[in-house]
Amino acid sequence: MQYAHRRSLGALLVLLLCTASSLFAQDTFKTETSSGVANIRIAVPDFKQLAADPQAANFKHVFDTTLFNDLTNAAIFDIVSKSLLPQSVPGGPSEISVAQWAAAPTSAAMVAFGAFNLQGDKLVINGFLFDAKNTQFPQVLAKQYTDAASEDAARQIAHRFADEIIFRLSGGSQGIAESKIYYVKIGGGNKEIWAMDYDGANQHAVTHLGTISLSPRISPDNTRVAFSSLGRDGFQIRMFSLVLNRMVNFPAVGGTNLSPTWNPNGHEIAFSSSRSGDPEIWAADANGSGSRRITSFRGPDVSPVFNPRTGAQLAWISGRTGLPQLYIMDADGSAVQRLTDTGYATSPSWSPNGQFITFAWDRKYGPGAPGGQDIYVIEVAPGPGGAHRWIQLTHDGGRCDFPSWSPDGRHIVYANSPDGRAEHTRIMTVLADGTQKHELTGAGADMPNWSWK
Repeated sequence: MQYAHRRSLGALLVLLLCTASSLFAQDTFKTETSSGVANIRIAVPDFKQLAADPQAANFKHVFDTTLFNDLTNAAIFDIVSKSLLPQSVPGGPSEISVAQWAAAPTSAAMVAFGAFNLQGDKLVINGFLFDAKNTQFPQVLAKQYTDAASEDAARQIAHRFADEIIFRLSGGSQGIAESKIYYVKIGGGNKEIWAMDYDGANQHAVTHLGTISLSPRISPDNTRVAFSSLGRDGFQIRMFSLVLNRMVNFPAVGGTNLSPTWNPNGHEIAFSSSRSGDPEIWAADANGSGSRRITSFRGPDVSPVFNPRTGAQLAWISGRTGLPQLYIMDADGSAVQRLTDTGYATSPSWSPNGQFITFAWDRKYGPGAPGGQDIYVIEVAPGPGGAHRWIQLTHDGGRCDFPSWSPDGRHIVYANSPDGRAEHTRIMTVLADGTQKHELTGAGADMPNWSWK
């Protein structure tokens, strides 16, 4: 579980609460989405349908819509409005004149197009990416995809083609269209681990434990989900294998054990454990062996997260000086730095490039204080004396918590409750500069975690 999951959780949070200090200064800085580089103008016409089957039309609509939305959501393109596209629909290289697409009003630099076919019970999709400015050698990408015919297959193929395009046009950077989000589904007095596509589609249960499960964390290789779950031994770290589709052994220990996180090497996890009487940060091998204590200080230490670029640092939340604040340290517990010194901080998530941490922060926490809990991004300055600048991403939208960074470093997913009630919590996404906010789920979804890839 992240630090102070809905302060209404009562007894569990008494361990984590502690009074506050001085003011923290704001400054501006650039994130992945505010670099000032012009976006690539790309045209994405609907694919040409080759099969007359009405079912093919339905599958193609799913594919066309998903591909268009994936490239729009990537935040690196200027998508040409479909009303500005040429009327002819190209299905292959011999059917497109790139000069026509480069000319006004389309004015495209790139064109993503192709043909959609249904052959028996198989989808056969040919996708192309052309450089509209290169009339001599325009082809940048050509891919063929085949899968059993279904709406989900059409959606997944669109995700794959979108990520191929993003990889080619972003200098080799990873797309998010094939990534997943793991989260907690609230219902019937239980909390189970669920998963969905990055855009909110394909929502489905992962666990069926009939208890309270919290803080899912997907492994770097996407094969296991670590989480905390309430059982006869209290809250313990549990492990679900996505390969075997079942729970796998992870040893129970004393105390309350919460908020697991994966080292990017995939062989180690860190978590908060009160087995020694006071919640501290511990680490263990991925199978639960070799437990070792990292922090040792009076006051709760919770919600660890590894620097995903190096695995050599941890960010976490500590109440050692009063109200919970954001800290970083080396993975062995040395070189401790405090990043915030006012308000009430929770739920850190480290950016893929290791330069930023997003977290939830009630900067003016206390009776009668204005404001509320919002999502922030803080720059991790090099060296112990560096200034840590921050920006605020959400404003006056109710309680926001549990942010998690996307694998491309351009998006953040988080939980939001407009009225502060847990049962009304839904999952949202926002670009890392605070723009383009979208709702992914309805009420009853919480604690999201974005997959590594």
